[in-house]
Amino acid sequence: MKILYKSLVKLILLILIILFSGTSLMAVEEPEYRVIQTDGPIEIRDYEAMVVAETIVAAPFERAGNSAFRGLFNYISDNDISMTAPVTQEAADEGWAVRFIMPEGSALESLPKPTTSNVVLKPVPAQRVAVIRYSGTWSSDKYNDHLNNLESWVESNGFETIGEPVWARYNGPFTMWFLRRNEILLPIRQ
Repeated sequence: MKILYKSLVKLILLILIILFSGTSLMAVEEPEYRVIQTDGPIEIRDYEAMVVAETIVAAPFERAGNSAFRGLFNYISDNDISMTAPVTQEAADEGWAVRFIMPEGSALESLPKPTTSNVVLKPVPAQRVAVIRYSGTWSSDKYNDHLNNLESWVESNGFETIGEPVWARYNGPFTMWFLRRNEILLPIRQ
């Protein structure tokens, strides 16, 4: 009985560590970028070209990531591709395009072809983006507040937007809301 109790206490402690941890227990690759300019929570960054696995979901903003996750996760796990961060979300004609970024050095032609029609591989060209970083819940209100701040900053600093905003989430759903790292990336003309 004592051993069972100790095991249960250890399990509960492990769960609490995971739930209250702001970072993953495993190292997760993120795309590299070069910072061009910084102004508080806003940065101008240059990203190299990359490849993403994408699925389009017709779900509300706040549920699109959950709706898309299983198909994207099945693609990377079935093909032994490492999980990366962030998971991104962008407006699409039929709803939301949710994307997993493929590991650095992945080439479109060398990645395994998805076996389901709802997951496609796409190249993303090198780009310059204005980025705002924030923590907190994954709500449309929070997103829109920060997007408005970013768009105002971009306009007042003389940059021209050339694409749709991209929402980037770096943490899993069990990370406490105040520890979550969120970003909005807005493509701008170089």
